[in-house]
Amino acid sequence: MAAKADINFQKDLFDAATKMRGSVAPADYKHYVLPLIFLRYLSNRYELRRQELGQLVREPKSDLYMEDRETREIILEDREMYMAENVYVVPEKASWPYILKNAKQSNIKEILDNAMKYLEEENPGLEGMLPRTFQGSNLPSENVSSLIEIFSRDIFSADNERSVDVLGRVYEYFISEFASTEGQRGGEFYTPYSVVSLLVRMLEPIKGTVFDPASGSGGMFIQSEEYSPYRHELSFYGQENVTTTARLGKMNVLLHGLNAEIRLGNSLLDDQFKALKADYVIANPPFNQSEWGADRISSDDSRLVGPITDSNANYMWMQHFFHHLNDEGSAGFVMANGAMTTNQKGEKPVREWFVDNGYIDCIVALPEKLFLSTGIPVCLFFLSRNRSGKGKYRERQEEILFIDARQKGSLVSRRQKALSEEEIKEIADAYHNFKFNEEEVEGTPGFCKVATLDEVKENDYKLTPGVYVGTEAVEDDGIPFEEKMEELRTILLEQFEESNRLQKKIKKDLEGMI
Repeated sequence: MAAKADINFQKDLFDAATKMRGSVAPADYKHYVLPLIFLRYLSNRYELRRQELGQLVREPKSDLYMEDRETREIILEDREMYMAENVYVVPEKASWPYILKNAKQSNIKEILDNAMKYLEEENPGLEGMLPRTFQGSNLPSENVSSLIEIFSRDIFSADNERSVDVLGRVYEYFISEFASTEGQRGGEFYTPYSVVSLLVRMLEPIKGTVFDPASGSGGMFIQSEEYSPYRHELSFYGQENVTTTARLGKMNVLLHGLNAEIRLGNSLLDDQFKALKADYVIANPPFNQSEWGADRISSDDSRLVGPITDSNANYMWMQHFFHHLNDEGSAGFVMANGAMTTNQKGEKPVREWFVDNGYIDCIVALPEKLFLSTGIPVCLFFLSRNRSGKGKYRERQEEILFIDARQKGSLVSRRQKALSEEEIKEIADAYHNFKFNEEEVEGTPGFCKVATLDEVKENDYKLTPGVYVGTEAVEDDGIPFEEKMEELRTILLEQFEESNRLQKKIKKDLEGMI
């Protein structure tokens, strides 16, 4: 993502905003702050477009030039002039200047709820996105006023040409920070930036259709659009099961200038895109879902390539992803490590089917602590329907690339790691070399290896990268083993002596306190 340099400015905003939380639970606070940012964004877009139209109707050389003042006003009020540029019409009582003017009023929470209502009434495309939750909340009116003042700073002004871009980045930063403060609950709607970046860099979505059946806050779509060198050459479709999360995702993609179609519903039980065949499927589905409703899946469901089990939905998710790929499509998704080796009768046969039919392209073992929501070790699966050498790809149908990245990443907080740009590039380059290089791909001991399907079958269809990549070679320092052991023995004895000395000192100090 661009503009990581603004992180201190964004952090100051977040810290200021969270001080205004009042009696609202931390996990719910985002449902007040994020809609305010979105409201500010809609208002700015509308005001900027209105200013642009105002200049055009007054400019004699413009196609929209109108000499008559009344005709100019008619054009300025023509909603088609706004919708043509993907700008939503903002009624006066929903505009940010009106909200700021009334920020100190005792009924400001009612004013905000009404603003949300007016926007949805004026713009059917926003229906269901703007919650009317302020008036019924415990958030003090003075705190709401302070929040409005925070997002009324000059950098967010419609007169600032960067304001729209800045609001998009602030919104996404706030989502990540809310997820961080919520821990496990935050992981339900947010996938860490470096994980999304790795998936996108490996899949390389350039043109075509991107589908995320567990779309969360929409981060997969935003990074895919940023990665593509072509503006608006990707179309986005998503499904999300949680209403509030779907709302956050819709706001997020709109704030980044994307028109993703995100539908509400359970992807496994109520597929909202049955006919969709995508170029790319990219997702971070819920891990290890039990009792998810397997009995509601018909035996002749077109997605199924093998059995399903109600004890775990992991392999149902995989079948769902695979079903939605077109003939040349690829899928990259996060999965619990257990999926690489499970012997459950409702899971292993599906893994065997994917291996036997040559659809598994790559497996990446990830380091621990990348995710806020779980301590479960995770990995990345890549499936592809184009492994026979069509187009720009090389033929690799009898091979699978295994990458062991468990030693990558570094701590960015006490409990979370992140992959660096260099590490993301290293992993992505290994995968691209495997897909595109016509020459035999050489592995790196301890990091990556290309294994044949026969090797995988000999290992009971286990897909754990560590089984195949081996141990990284360690350079011999030339010191004999006996010398190393004697040195270690000396150090250990010295540490024992120091420990005994400290114990005696602590005991003496404690006796002196009695």
